[in-house]
Amino acid sequence: MSDPFGLKPSIRTVEDYPISGITFRDITSLLETPSAFVKACQELSRMSKAFAPTAVASIESRGFIFAGPIACDLSLPMVLARKPGKLPNDAYRKEFDLEYGSTSLEIQKNTVLNAADRVVIIDDLIATGGTAIACAELLNEHFRVPRENILVLALIDLPALGGSGLISTSGYNVGSLVEYR
Repeated sequence: MSDPFGLKPSIRTVEDYPISGITFRDITSLLETPSAFVKACQELSRMSKAFAPTAVASIESRGFIFAGPIACDLSLPMVLARKPGKLPNDAYRKEFDLEYGSTSLEIQKNTVLNAADRVVIIDDLIATGGTAIACAELLNEHFRVPRENILVLALIDLPALGGSGLISTSGYNVGSLVEYR
């Protein structure tokens, strides 16, 4: 169980949520601990900066919490990947499966990105990888951002569920601060 930044004690574990059999990693306890939240944001910013991004993409909703400070720290534009119907302009949509259901993400068509961009996608957790890959595919397919120019970065990785491996084998870069095996 990798925890090089000492953040695990600030992440609560909730059994059988949101459905029976799921072990939920609750980040609200980390958010309520200023020293842990600041450390997480600083390390995510450091890892992002090392990738030399030109934009930060944020996955609804918990990804917004971490992407805002990173975009601010690095003075980068922040692109929102939201649930359907939440964006005011025409949007590209990508449907995908989750560990316990299916959904879709949207990014506005008027977003200014292209093949020269390097984008860090921020989310709170990587489980099966469906959400992150959907976001990365939206960027790759509709804005021509090359796969190698996309980094999926999360606070928590659950590698036993295969998501980070799938992201990597799909040609995207991947990283996290905490792993639960």
